[in-house]
Amino acid sequence: MANCQVCFRHCDISEGGKGFCGARGCRDGIVTALNYGRVTALNLDPIEKKPLARFLPGSMILSVGSYGCNLRCPFCQNSDISWSAEALSLSSAEDTELKAYGLRYISPEELCDLAESCKKRGNVGVAFTYNEPIIGYEYVRDCAKLIRKKGMVNVLVTNGTAEIGVLEEVLPYIDAMNIDIKGFTDDYYERLLGGNRKMVMDFISRSVKKCHVELTTLIIPGENDSEEEMRRLTSWIAGLEDEFGNVVGRKIPYHISRFFPRFHMTDRNATDVKKVYRLAEVAREKLDHVYTGNC
Repeated sequence: MANCQVCFRHCDISEGGKGFCGARGCRDGIVTALNYGRVTALNLDPIEKKPLARFLPGSMILSVGSYGCNLRCPFCQNSDISWSAEALSLSSAEDTELKAYGLRYISPEELCDLAESCKKRGNVGVAFTYNEPIIGYEYVRDCAKLIRKKGMVNVLVTNGTAEIGVLEEVLPYIDAMNIDIKGFTDDYYERLLGGNRKMVMDFISRSVKKCHVELTTLIIPGENDSEEEMRRLTSWIAGLEDEFGNVVGRKIPYHISRFFPRFHMTDRNATDVKKVYRLAEVAREKLDHVYTGNC
């Protein structure tokens, strides 16, 4: 039995078992990233798709993902690799089964070489994305060190559900992040996502002090779509400080995204476009750089 310290769950994992995320397990009494180097998705994307609007705009970035997640968002856009039944079975699958899922092992050195070979296509570095990368922070850390040495950048696309100690393992090597702030009530985080709002807020507050940060909220009809909640959320963002104690939150880019029915949430319509635009107007009362997505 070993205790995982990556997120608020602090899973007690029995020998040979795995944690809630499906990607961390206990082997020889030690918590290990079972998904280390196991890549399910690899694409060269415009950096704006992360989404990052104000970090190296117009460039391309090699995007890599594995499997597993420590949240349970019913509207997950990457459920096939995050927390579907198939995704959660990958850590115990045999190598022959893994190939059937299109999954292969890529070492940090191989990923770095691949990123460098893509420079001629406009690549500026590596983005760790698609599933939740922080649950496999060891791979992120090891790859990011090599990418940085090659003069390229590292981007982390994350739900921000991690202990500060884990964040500190990767933060020195990360140049930019897009962090989900999925709502601004404990009820929303706990009831719908199985998450912890305070942990995400602490993660964001620390990250802002060390790298470029952009934030994203997916607007779910009837859940996190009130103007009151948007005002409270953006007021908090606006008050965030840099490492010197200067209030810099107003300049943080904020993405408001439209929901479409998918995965386990098909009981409501897509978010009304007018609602997204109205919430963007509300957000601009406090923030200078507000973007709408999926509209």
